[in-house]
Amino acid sequence: MNKDIKAIPIPLTESKITGGFWQKMQDLVRTHIIPYQWEALNDRIPGAEPSYCMHNFQVAAGRKEGKHGGWVFQDSDFAKWIEAAAYSLMWHPDVELEKTLDEAIDDIVAAQQPDGYLNTYYIITGLDKRFTNLMNEHELYCLGHLLEGAIAYYQATGKDKLLKALIKYVDLIDSLMGPEDGKMRGYCGHQEIELALVKLYNITKDEKHLDLAKYFIDERGQQPLFFEEECKKYGNTCYWENSLFGFDYYQADKPVRDQQYAIGHSVRAIYMYAGMADVARETNDDTLMEACLRLWNNTTCRQMYITGGVGSSHFGEAFTFDYDLPNDTVYAETCASIALAFFAQRMFNIELKSEYIDVMELCLYNGIISGMSADGKSFFYVNPLEVFPDATKKDQLKTHVKTERQKWFGCSCCPPNLARLLASFGAYAYSKNKDILYLNLFSEGSVFTALDSGNLGLEIITNYPWDEEIKIKVTEKTNNSVLAIRIPGWCKSYSVKSNGTDAEYELKDGYAYFKHLEAGQLIELTLHMPVTILEANPRIREDIGKVAVKRGPIVYCLEEVDNGKDLHSVYLPLDVDFTIEFDVDFFGGIVTLKSSGRKLIQDDWCPDELYREAVNPEFKDVSLKWIPYYLWANRGENEMITWVNR
Repeated sequence: MNKDIKAIPIPLTESKITGGFWQKMQDLVRTHIIPYQWEALNDRIPGAEPSYCMHNFQVAAGRKEGKHGGWVFQDSDFAKWIEAAAYSLMWHPDVELEKTLDEAIDDIVAAQQPDGYLNTYYIITGLDKRFTNLMNEHELYCLGHLLEGAIAYYQATGKDKLLKALIKYVDLIDSLMGPEDGKMRGYCGHQEIELALVKLYNITKDEKHLDLAKYFIDERGQQPLFFEEECKKYGNTCYWENSLFGFDYYQADKPVRDQQYAIGHSVRAIYMYAGMADVARETNDDTLMEACLRLWNNTTCRQMYITGGVGSSHFGEAFTFDYDLPNDTVYAETCASIALAFFAQRMFNIELKSEYIDVMELCLYNGIISGMSADGKSFFYVNPLEVFPDATKKDQLKTHVKTERQKWFGCSCCPPNLARLLASFGAYAYSKNKDILYLNLFSEGSVFTALDSGNLGLEIITNYPWDEEIKIKVTEKTNNSVLAIRIPGWCKSYSVKSNGTDAEYELKDGYAYFKHLEAGQLIELTLHMPVTILEANPRIREDIGKVAVKRGPIVYCLEEVDNGKDLHSVYLPLDVDFTIEFDVDFFGGIVTLKSSGRKLIQDDWCPDELYREAVNPEFKDVSLKWIPYYLWANRGENEMITWVNR
């Protein structure tokens, strides 16, 4: 591992999103999603499943009477929500929101036990049972999310009340768990704390925080297997013991450096891979990095949907095997795509290769934002690529697939996870290393950051991903600053101008490096965006003979509301011409596509005739309207399809 090339995300305070696609998304987060989710966490959304989240904290703090409600990991919903709200404060100060956060933090800290322990489930139901079921009960997972929220709020406001409380909790864990004699050699059944501990280390520079993260990574899967020993000692049940997973469900069947492919619960897996990358980066661990590369390649090259979705099986919300990517029974949990974006960011900041940002971008524009409605007030847990409403209601194997987004979920990990990612977009859009600023993702706005050689400021004008052109004006530049602009992997043809003439740059690992910047310089990048018809690897059995449509980073789909019923009978010729239309009135202004196609004629079939001697099929010509996949199911219940017949 090259110690000199590693980068870091720039602070959110150093960039501003001022227009276009991502301003709309961030405004939606700030004005709708964060307030709506606060109401949900307080059980004030009519018709929605109750959360019990803030109720639990208030009961644990002795501020109200009651029992614990919801899942054992309900604390984490508030943790992700406060993280989203904190990021929002970094780019849009809000006195009333900050007051709400301070009052909520008072409730949370009031529930903390004298030794630092803070988990409402065991505080309410019995502290004598704490740390007796790390495999199933999510204690360290909740701590990790609370810690990330506390760090974000500290960075946004300088207030450290919650952060100090969580550091005290971390100290308790450090005193109880680890490789030393007399300590419990435990780790969490749901990985997450590893990510939070590395973030904490980057603030405190206290080696014990990094050491604890490294311990959780290194200990996982070692013999004797902790989860087996825990089950024997406390009579716990491994719910996956007699399944095909076993302890693979928790990615705990073998040490992480020996794991060859993505398996088990998808969110747990990719949170772990991201944590592995964090630890590898901070400790310069080449063997751990080799495992990260192997698992990255398996995940993204053999087990990822065209939308950036991962985790194909409803059973276990899990990975299964290479090329198993069914479209209608798919799981593709929103949180799993979010986790993949986390993993991609960490891999990029180690290796500085655009292939990681290509996957991040794919997830962001497709498999992640599909998880919420256009108004930010309803959500998908599952993100299918093909939906036939009758099947979701009458086939038990497909009932997990919803045809309409839900107001909230009893297990509502995805909505606040979405909010925290979208609120922190700037940290994914830009990275820096010594004298180099990396422009990873394109959004209208500005950035001003300090590099080792001095300050670099940019103003960016674009309507990406709908438009091909990105204008980048250098507003301030000192000494030897370098700008590296990503050329997306989907882009096969592009042009770059500097002050109106062909630009000079060095192309390396998918980035165009500009080493001779001047204040006032205008770089014009044109990423040509023809509509592309894609086919899948024939090893993906469900997609043989089918094609999908993509323009730039956006995957498109067909909906019944535009194209009629029986979408499974639509065929698309490879030589078809597409009309690209920017519809200013469609969901705030997006690009839709129109094409011709063919549809199988079914009228000559008797409804009671299941089979007959084969004849040449007959088709009729049809006009097709394609919309971005992430916007499906915003116009009522209807059929949807992404992969159509070729």
